[in-house]
Amino acid sequence: MKIAIVCYPTFGGSGVVATELGIALSRKGHQVHFVTYKQPVRLEALNAKLHFHEVHVPEYPLFQYQPYELALSSRLVDVVKTYKIDVLHVHYAIPHAYAAYMAKKMLEDQGISVPIVTTLHGTDITLVGSHPFYKTAVTFSINHSDCVTAVSENLKENTLSLFEINNSIEVIPNFIDVEKYIDRPIPCDSSLLIEKNEKIITHISNFRPLKRIMDILYVFERLAKELPVKLMMVGEGLEKKKAQQYAKKIGLSDKVLFLGKSSEIDKILCYSDLFILPSEQESFGLSALEAMINRVPVISTNIGGLPEVNKHGVSGFLHDLGDIEGMTSSSLYLLKNPSVLEQFKNQAFDTACQFDLKKIVIAYENVYLNALSKLPG
Repeated sequence: MKIAIVCYPTFGGSGVVATELGIALSRKGHQVHFVTYKQPVRLEALNAKLHFHEVHVPEYPLFQYQPYELALSSRLVDVVKTYKIDVLHVHYAIPHAYAAYMAKKMLEDQGISVPIVTTLHGTDITLVGSHPFYKTAVTFSINHSDCVTAVSENLKENTLSLFEINNSIEVIPNFIDVEKYIDRPIPCDSSLLIEKNEKIITHISNFRPLKRIMDILYVFERLAKELPVKLMMVGEGLEKKKAQQYAKKIGLSDKVLFLGKSSEIDKILCYSDLFILPSEQESFGLSALEAMINRVPVISTNIGGLPEVNKHGVSGFLHDLGDIEGMTSSSLYLLKNPSVLEQFKNQAFDTACQFDLKKIVIAYENVYLNALSKLPG
């Protein structure tokens, strides 16, 4: 098949998922075309089966905000016609499914039919879509997609409760390429970062308020009173400065490392003994899955799609939002018991293997075939 994929080309979860999916599809022989405003961060090696088409947004003084949706839909028309695309797979309802629908209608005027597969990732539903200003457009985009998928059961339920949806939604979870991690040599020497007997706690996110960055510092502050520990904070965002100031205030600046954005997540996680994710909103929890495949147990909230990924008492522990004492207690239980920690590390890996990329690619291939079957004629 010839598949055009539209996504955000950033470090965010949806962009990573879309890119990794496209790469995997190309390895199976499909021709994959990424259409977005910048080459996706994980799209390293373009080849005969893997292509990138940049969306240029001309500057017009007439517009206070340049019309990206218009530029995207026009670019999609060009790509579909030039490369005879079979399926449009768009990640996010707004603006991508909306732009894809406009492209589809323009193509129909030229006698060309192409189905739209829309994957919902969370922010398009829980933040953008629930705003009254966008609600009508999101509902329209979902209902006029030929097939719709969501990355968790929780997100599917939220979508159906927030919008008047008359389309079916299939749950296809996010994934991990398990093959990369089987029999993989440990790529790092922890003595470069830690002193003898120190344990490393890690958090990776975009440091938005909903990630509850300060909760991590509160938990770590309590852990540091009982154990030799260090905290690695990976990412950038609004809450970073506040966290840095708090670490300094409590005298733990030398124990909290702010590493910024990184494309070497696996190398960072290989140091780690525990991953903390106290979010107030997670449609799936891709960072938790990435920790688990690196044999790092997860201490998280029981919010959104996290219980579908992090299995309580198996790959880690789930807690209510803001339960600092509970997260601290679970962390101490693992860190103070080496044999239990080792057991949870192995169980975290085994749980992550259930989200193997190979299974997910097959699921999307079936969705594409289903979407094609809906075309007239």
